[in-house]
Amino acid sequence: MTRVAALDCGTNSLRLLISDVDGGALTDVVRTMEIVRLGEGVDRTGRFATAALDRTFGVLEQYAKAIETHGAERVRMVATSATRDASNRDDFLTGVRERLGVDPEVVSGDEEAALSFAGATTELRGTGRFPSPYAVCDIGGGSTEFVVGDDSGAKAARSVDIGCVRMTERHLRDDPPTAAQIAAATEDIDAAIALAATTVPLGDARTLVGLAGSVTTVAALVLGLPAYDAERIHHSRLSAGQVGETAASLLAMTRAQRAALGPMHPGRVDVIGAGALVLDRVMRAGGFAEVVVSEHDILDGIALSLVGAGW
Repeated sequence: MTRVAALDCGTNSLRLLISDVDGGALTDVVRTMEIVRLGEGVDRTGRFATAALDRTFGVLEQYAKAIETHGAERVRMVATSATRDASNRDDFLTGVRERLGVDPEVVSGDEEAALSFAGATTELRGTGRFPSPYAVCDIGGGSTEFVVGDDSGAKAARSVDIGCVRMTERHLRDDPPTAAQIAAATEDIDAAIALAATTVPLGDARTLVGLAGSVTTVAALVLGLPAYDAERIHHSRLSAGQVGETAASLLAMTRAQRAALGPMHPGRVDVIGAGALVLDRVMRAGGFAEVVVSEHDILDGIALSLVGAGW
């Protein structure tokens, strides 16, 4: 058994998993998330904002203390969409190295998708409850990853720039967004899904697995949870109708109304409408009747990779 620390730094959130890995099995020691919005404004300016870097570095200092306290033997940090896009990414890379003692890996969209696939599907193999092939959809802040594979691993992957932060900043600016803004976002999302489908055969999949905070928050709302409950959300099933109704409802609400919803994390209030819309359009495009929601994702894939497990 090996104790590892996996960090996932995306456009919106910074997450840490400290886990004991035994073969392909993970036992959580610490699993935590903070909204740092590292990618704030990157779609418009092409640069990390100073305030966003400061927020991220502050959380990294807390995570470094946790890693030391719990004695993780191996550490890997993956930085995703916003870091690929920012012209001043060297400022970020240096700051991480100073605080964490390791270099963050700015992975490609395809590698990000493969790690997400491993993390999301390891538990599904051989259960009989979730038939393969699987289509994994990881809706991030800056990008969405699509990957299709089976019990032997990922077969095709594509990353496209339709994350919830990017779509909100680009299109959904009013409170609530106008019909014209929602239509423009929908057109953008549909075009990106069509592009992904040229290399990722979504139609071959028998099980759609949805990942990340937008998907799990939609699940919490569909389930009527008074507060966020990861145990009840994990491997819940949402119908296409439930997702579509929830997306429409969220897009019709003001920020204040969304903030008042019990399971809503404060850092997702302004972007959850876009995230729900992406999930709805993916299900429509792929003809999926339901989505299986997973709390295990790229973070688990990073942890498995540290011991050569997963795929």
